[in-house]
Amino acid sequence: MTEEPTEEVRRVLDALDQVEAMEDPVARARAVNELLKDQPNRNKRLKALRDDTVRRLRADGMSYRKIAAEVHTSLGTVQDILRGHTGTWSSRPRKGEGEADDEGGGE
Repeated sequence: MTEEPTEEVRRVLDALDQVEAMEDPVARARAVNELLKDQPNRNKRLKALRDDTVRRLRADGMSYRKIAAEVHTSLGTVQDILRGHTGTWSSRPRKGEGEADDEGGGE
């Protein structure tokens, strides 16, 4: 089941669609360049907002699975956030390398 985007997200997606649909290729390229330059910093801020919410929900006693359902993300993402993992999949510690087997397991 795919969730419909919120009204705010729909407006952002519509604006991005408008950039992609710009007829003047040079103006479109300039707009895309502005978006791409801003995106890394924006991604960090957005991720911090999501991560803070996940940590707050956990501090309030919510289970990992309920948090994942509430914020519409995967259980693995919730686990990564709560374990402090911020790297790529390949940089994750392997079992037995300082990582607990299953924090919050059985929830």
